[in-house]
Formats: sequence, C-alpha cells, structure tokens
Amino acid sequence: MNTDKILAESIAKEYAPKDNSKIIALKKLDKKAKLPATIFTYTFGIISSLVAGTGMCLSMQVIGSGTLLMVFGIIIGVVGFIGCGINYQIYKKMIEKGKSKYAYEIVELAREISEQ
Repeated sequence: MNTDKILAESIAKEYAPKDNSKIIALKKLDKKAKLPATIFTYTFGIISSLVAGTGMCLSMQVIGSGTLLMVFGIIIGVVGFIGCGINYQIYKKMIEKGKSKYAYEIVELAREISEQ
C-alpha cells in the first residue's frame, strides 16, 4: 500500500468543496427534530436541580434560620426533586412530538438515499 497516496487523498478530501448531499440534509432534519427537546431538557433539569439545592440549603439552615424557613425549604426542595423526576418524561414527549412533526420528510429523504 502506498501510504503517501492515501494521506494525500485524505488531505485533498478535507479541502475539496462539499456539496449539500442528501445525507447532510437528513442529518440536519434529524437535528432539527431533536434540538428543541434537548435544549428544554437541559434547561429544565438545571433549573430544577438549582431549586432542589436551594430548598436543601434552606431546610438545613445553611441559608437563613428559623422553623418557617426550614419548612419553606422542604417544600421548595420537594418541588425541585419533582421537577428533576419528571424531566425525562417531558423529554420523551417532546422527542415524540418533534419526530412526528418531521417524520414524513425524514422518511422520504431516507427512502431516496436508500434507492440510489
């Protein structure tokens, strides 16, 4: 094998102009279907964990002191933990919705690619 030839071809492919092929369009559609769910899930998960942490700090009296703040912290912590717990179910619903929205286009494009 001529390794110099293989190396030269791989470098040339890197600099060659890339055309918008159907595979790239298919990947973009797939990303477009999944991106809103991913962004929402990360954001909701981070906020829920921060709420749970704030509730824990209040209930352990790291922040503030008194019985009222401790009870309030327990309530806030439970709300944060519930948010963390339902995050995955929300993600699954959003993914299903995104996939159903773009399903026809993705299937048609995949069928075109497989027939070539």
